[in-house]
Amino acid sequence: MFTIRSESPKDFTSIREVHLRAFEGEGEANLVEAVRASDNFVPELSLVAVTDTDEVVGHILFSIVGIETDTGMVPTLALAPMAVLPEYQHQGIGSALVREGLRRAAELGFEHVVVLGHPNFYPKFGFVPSTAKGIQSPFQVPEEVFMVHEIQAGSLDSIRGTVKYPPAFDHV
Repeated sequence: MFTIRSESPKDFTSIREVHLRAFEGEGEANLVEAVRASDNFVPELSLVAVTDTDEVVGHILFSIVGIETDTGMVPTLALAPMAVLPEYQHQGIGSALVREGLRRAAELGFEHVVVLGHPNFYPKFGFVPSTAKGIQSPFQVPEEVFMVHEIQAGSLDSIRGTVKYPPAFDHV
């Protein structure tokens, strides 16, 4: 059994450990810390999944990035990173983190989200290839792995451009 709540400073070490173990490298753990220290951090959208003993077993982070258009920068959210301890994977924790993060993002008034992720996982939450909505990835990746989700239906209808990540993402 697990619950989802906002991160607190007492979780920082455990969050780092979750990302280190889930990704077997420091990139995503460093990304979390860099975003947390930046102006792009949204504290309400850094969520942890915890057991009944308050052990952190999963983490998700949504932060502000931009879509560069012909008329300027449009703010959006990036879902990155999301991780679950290996021994807790395939139990619905990642899905619960995504659903709760999207719910909270909607409550905060955000209209859309981008993610670079597994094409078999994120579509069940409404993510589609970004090119279907006129949004380009800043990376050379297969179209199906760079996706967008309209929290507010139609919110990307008049937006065309390329996602620009802030310097914090250079840590990945």
